[in-house]
Amino acid sequence: MTTLKSGTVYLVGAGPGDPKLITVRGLELLKTADVVVYDRLTHPSLLSHTLSTAEKIYVGKASAHHSMKQPDINAVLVERALQGKSVVRLKGGDPFVFGRGGEEAEYCKENGICFEIVPGVTSAIAAPAYAGIPVTHRDAASSFSIITGHERDDSRESGTRTAGVAEQRRQWSKIAHAADTLLFLMGVEALPDIAQRLQENGRAPETPVALVQWGTWARQRVVVGTLADIVERVHSANLKPPAVCVVGDVVNLRSTLGWFDNLEQRPLFGKRIVVTRAREQASGLSDLLRTKGADPIELPVIEIRPLEEISEIDDALLSLNEYDWVILTSANAVPAIAKRMNAMEIDGRAFARTKIATIGPATAQALKEQLGLRADFIPTEAVAEAILEQFPETNLTGKHFLIPRALEAREVLPETLRQRGAVVDVIPVYETVMDTEGAETLRAEFQNGEVDIITFTSSSTVRNFVQALTPEDPSKAAEIVKNALIAAIGPITANTAREFGLEPHIIAEEHTIPGLVAAIESYYIKETIHA
Repeated sequence: MTTLKSGTVYLVGAGPGDPKLITVRGLELLKTADVVVYDRLTHPSLLSHTLSTAEKIYVGKASAHHSMKQPDINAVLVERALQGKSVVRLKGGDPFVFGRGGEEAEYCKENGICFEIVPGVTSAIAAPAYAGIPVTHRDAASSFSIITGHERDDSRESGTRTAGVAEQRRQWSKIAHAADTLLFLMGVEALPDIAQRLQENGRAPETPVALVQWGTWARQRVVVGTLADIVERVHSANLKPPAVCVVGDVVNLRSTLGWFDNLEQRPLFGKRIVVTRAREQASGLSDLLRTKGADPIELPVIEIRPLEEISEIDDALLSLNEYDWVILTSANAVPAIAKRMNAMEIDGRAFARTKIATIGPATAQALKEQLGLRADFIPTEAVAEAILEQFPETNLTGKHFLIPRALEAREVLPETLRQRGAVVDVIPVYETVMDTEGAETLRAEFQNGEVDIITFTSSSTVRNFVQALTPEDPSKAAEIVKNALIAAIGPITANTAREFGLEPHIIAEEHTIPGLVAAIESYYIKETIHA
């Protein structure tokens, strides 16, 4: 019987890869889960939606390699639920389409654990769709079948079936003509056998075939051929799992319906780009990179935390009429100020006699969105030096400035203002702390050459990235990431990278997120021209 204290296991389909294809219900559960048990084919960015306190357990399975066997996964789900936790089992595609969700649900039932099934978009349909191949079409196919590319018995890893029984179920004489369109999942390694068996059982050698690797991901690749030559074409293209195999006349429609091919022509298509911004800020950069065809990998190495000591900023906000200027050097200060103003029940009218300067357009936008205020001055470059060089007032003697900022920050701005005769109050309102989650997994990807670019948007992202990647010896970071390009949002950040032996290949001329993306895009356009 289910105990009153036991939690619930949610078997959630993450979709085929594109993180935007998860269902609304799946995302709701992901945002509130105590535990997330996820596999290899779920997009890493989905984990950015989880609670900072959530336990994340990787149980990924690749061909011939399993980080955790199925009985152990089942045990983890039940164990955490018995602790009264909300458990999301995040599975690539749909949990009931060769996702072993049925086995996990059975195990929960056997152990008295409540469970819920949240269907997902299966790669069997989504991957062909992103390749411009409809699985049905009035002129080409009125039916489709989804077939596993391999069967395994108990002598290997499949679960509870008697050895040999699984493979005996595969009646190729029926499979070959089961539907107009045949869709094989997990079939790359078995492709020679699949092509041979289908031809032996009546499918014509000239039948069109397509393999879609990493379907719906930014690194999607498609190889097209026929049953007679697809094995050779896949081998020549060095196409590896995961891939969906599509067999049938609908493959011919790709030449007309290949909409995703437009994305493949973009300079950043398939580039795997590490985003080191704080979790709260990463989505903006990631979304922009994704629209350019890149595959962003979020590694939020810093966490923004408001300071517990609030008396000083509260006093300053209640006395804003005594300040001539408030200078905001980061968008991170805005929510901290907004929170305190809301707590004290004051609004934008408190700034009636005070002018506001922001270090750049992103901070100005945050000011407008969260406080309904417009900046009086924004320098042309998003650095402290530009504020000083372009400040609209020349005589600062006796002028009173308030600078709410991070606990640790450069002193060039307040010190120079004081040298010019200003009275400056610097009040910390937030701090940046290191977040190392995900660094170990990413370290292996760097060493395997699977990352193209690392983006740094502040000096703190550089320092924390190096510390997270190589906590035992920061000097080793440069060697680990030697195959990746370094992209910095501006010269200050670039200089910090150099301090750790990370020579920037790309430095944005406009020190904003769009400017950084434009600089990366420009770099690859030039590389293409010179190739």
